[in-house]
Amino acid sequence: MENEKPVDLRTRTSDFALRIIKLYVSLPKTTEAQVLGKQVLRSGTSVGANYREGHRAKSDADIVNKFESVLQELDETDYWLDLLVRSGILSAAKAESLIKETNELIAIFTTIVTKIKKRMKDKR
Repeated sequence: MENEKPVDLRTRTSDFALRIIKLYVSLPKTTEAQVLGKQVLRSGTSVGANYREGHRAKSDADIVNKFESVLQELDETDYWLDLLVRSGILSAAKAESLIKETNELIAIFTTIVTKIKKRMKDKR
């Protein structure tokens, strides 16, 4: 376990999107499940796209802007996953690892944004 190479954020956010897609495909075809599912599909797959945009950013302010978008999409994804579970559409057991990954990504991007903002403030 110690020798495992950490997964980079490009791969991790892409894998996250794929897991969200698989979740959506597995949801019941009821109107409620599909409406909530489309919301989580949209927000969950936006994470990786916004990460890539931020990774190509030309300034710290640009990076912060895009990574704050990542955080908004992750928070929204967490909300929709919570609603899917609380409504009984999705079991807590099935959602658990995806919710855990959502929260880990929130923590990672919060740390990144905080450090960049501090660096920007220190440059003033």
